[in-house]
Amino acid sequence: MTESSEEPPKRKRGLAALSPERRRAIAAMGGRSVPAEKRAFSQDPQFAAKAGRKGGTLAKAENRFFSRFPEKAVLAGQTSAEMRRAKAEAEVAATAMEKPTTES
Repeated sequence: MTESSEEPPKRKRGLAALSPERRRAIAAMGGRSVPAEKRAFSQDPQFAAKAGRKGGTLAKAENRFFSRFPEKAVLAGQTSAEMRRAKAEAEVAATAMEKPTTES
């Protein structure tokens, strides 16, 4: 018996094996798994804030991304339009620093 060097083609598994329509239908169900009135955080903002603080204190500071990179924390709170504007301003400032001004 001789071994074949060709491997059988890999079959798609899980969601990749489903049709695009079926994947869309499953994705659309994502937010409907629990009714809004049963979601604790949507009903009680103080409870959500307390849980967030608790999670933040359990993580070591050196493992918290935004603790290590505070400039990224600032960017995370900005909208994409604000980020584009800040990037454009930074580029203008950088080019202004590169070009020497010549006055006669």
